[in-house]
Amino acid sequence: MVGALGSVAMKRSLDEHAARFDGKADEYDDSNSEEYRACASLVIDHAAPESDDVVLDLGTGTGAIALPLAETAERVLGRDISEGMLDEAREKASDRGLTNAEFGEGSFREPNVPADQRVDVVTSNFAMHHLDDAAKREAIETIAALDPRRVVLGDVMLFGEADPEAPFYSPEVDDPATVGLLADAFTDAGFALTSVELVHEQVGVLVAEPTEPAGESAIPALHPDSDHEGEESDDGHGDDGTVVAGEADGTDEE
Repeated sequence: MVGALGSVAMKRSLDEHAARFDGKADEYDDSNSEEYRACASLVIDHAAPESDDVVLDLGTGTGAIALPLAETAERVLGRDISEGMLDEAREKASDRGLTNAEFGEGSFREPNVPADQRVDVVTSNFAMHHLDDAAKREAIETIAALDPRRVVLGDVMLFGEADPEAPFYSPEVDDPATVGLLADAFTDAGFALTSVELVHEQVGVLVAEPTEPAGESAIPALHPDSDHEGEESDDGHGDDGTVVAGEADGTDEE
């Protein structure tokens, strides 16, 4: 089971992931699956920024999460490693007249956020699964150091054992973790999961908030998305897109 035992290295380098998404940036939005779109909707709903909040969206891609959140937040910082995807996000922000969404280069472990910039909410959708398990832990620690009050992670993640004949991701490129591993990583970083949404047996959304002191890892009751639970995955790409027995997605980052 890919990701379950903890891999030792990313399956593709940061530059290789960036080049992949640069090449598909102009058609990326059209390739997203139903599960990806359901996941994005849940991330947006759970993020729920207030009018004076600053949101950091990691693996922002073409802005699927950042742009809707910019309609209610004070400011949104979108970070990605693909300049092609960032260009698409900037163009969409301009088309929508959104002046409070800023897009720039950054990754999970180096989000490129000014030291004096507060971050209230951190979001990410279909991106973290490109990291190996150790790098996922580092990413969550980096996010925790920004001191957000909420983290919302939508991604390819394993609620059970992935069907080797029909994975929702591409084993050659992607490295999804189990929900348990992600829960442990958040707990170790001083967060507690407050919600777990099951979109597909291999896709979900986790919501985490700081806790004092950090306690035992606990996974709250699942909230299956009734429209998608148990559905076969579509062809798609995520924003980090998703993919069916072919190529999973997400704007990669790390």
